[in-house]
Amino acid sequence: MLAARSPQMLAVLRIVTALLFMEHGCQKLFGFPSTPAAGHPELLSLLGIAAILEFFGGLLVLVGFQTRIAAFLLSGEMAVGYWMAHAPRSFFPAINGGDAAVLFCFVFLYLVFAGPGAWAVDTRRKA
Repeated sequence: MLAARSPQMLAVLRIVTALLFMEHGCQKLFGFPSTPAAGHPELLSLLGIAAILEFFGGLLVLVGFQTRIAAFLLSGEMAVGYWMAHAPRSFFPAINGGDAAVLFCFVFLYLVFAGPGAWAVDTRRKA
């Protein structure tokens, strides 16, 4: 009975993950929501490219357009971000602040294989 709702729950996971991810890009690009460390990185810096990927890649995942490709890129971004920014601080993600990066990495990797689920542009295009 629950399996019948798998495509819808996959879509809920995709949408919520994308909204949370876009928030990080929005902070970096637009300074909203504001944080003490909020700033606008140079767009062609690593942080600027990460911000663009987070916001616009998150938007692609949110609407379910080219989901597998976008999710693959975002999973890779989170893996690189984790190893560059978090892992040098400590081995443990709870200590180095990288637990969200690890979760985003693996949720996006799951979306690469599972696809967008229901309520996605990709799904509508195939119909």
